[in-house]
Amino acid sequence: MLRWLRSRERTPWPDAVVDPPHPPPTAADRETLAVTFIGHSTFLIQVGGMRFLTDPIYAQRASPFSFVGPKRARPPGQPLETLPKVDVTLVSHNHYDHLDPVALREVAARWSSRAVTGLGNAALLDRIGLKDTVELDWWGSVEIGGARITYVPAQHFSARTPFDRNRTLWGGFVIEAGGRTVLFAADSGYCPHFAEIAQRFPRIDLALLPIGAYEPRWFMGVVHMNPEDAVKAHRDLGAHRSVGMHFGTFALTDEGIDAPVTALRRARAAAGLDEGDFTTLEFGETKVFPA
Repeated sequence: MLRWLRSRERTPWPDAVVDPPHPPPTAADRETLAVTFIGHSTFLIQVGGMRFLTDPIYAQRASPFSFVGPKRARPPGQPLETLPKVDVTLVSHNHYDHLDPVALREVAARWSSRAVTGLGNAALLDRIGLKDTVELDWWGSVEIGGARITYVPAQHFSARTPFDRNRTLWGGFVIEAGGRTVLFAADSGYCPHFAEIAQRFPRIDLALLPIGAYEPRWFMGVVHMNPEDAVKAHRDLGAHRSVGMHFGTFALTDEGIDAPVTALRRARAAAGLDEGDFTTLEFGETKVFPA
């Protein structure tokens, strides 16, 4: 960390970006797979008649403090009040750009939805107000409302202070519902876990994969994929389609705000993939994925 802070060459980000507005998502039926990109790693996933909210972060800073730390460059693409009722909240790990207490408290007050997370995180979520939390180990599963949710491995780490590194678990989620399978990979470096996930889930209809926060590679490469890594993960998974995330919201590392999307186009072309195979959504956009 000290070496990076001394030598970093940060590409400047704009102070604020205003994206074109998108209509609020409507409740989808049991036959529909629809995904709304709210920003960073926050999605509304509608599958099998169930609605899942992933790592909801609405804070102005990805930080324990309101006055310092990575500041949001884009507002959330959809306010919480525009979303249909959320059935399950998925919290992948405890980093400040994934676990936002204020947003989670509002989610709990608005919908009283159940939460699913990794080992060791339930105590914090309980203090926030999410009282019906399920903790899972890697490959552990729970069934909620006809959907099966499995916590899957990732190459990452956890910490909210300098003193609790790796005291709680991190990972992604596989959702099986309505005959469809969706992977929310959360945060991960490129690693053999993607091939392991494919062995256990041989048909992944949609994978949500991180493509940002990757420079410099000597420091970030272990815990964050760049777009080239994400394309390799897409192929390891055998995913029918993938959507990029974890970009364009907080200036966590040194690449520019648009660099991940531009690099994904190059990586996709180099791998011989079509745009529909691995793409990104606009902030606030809802996309329906046909069977």
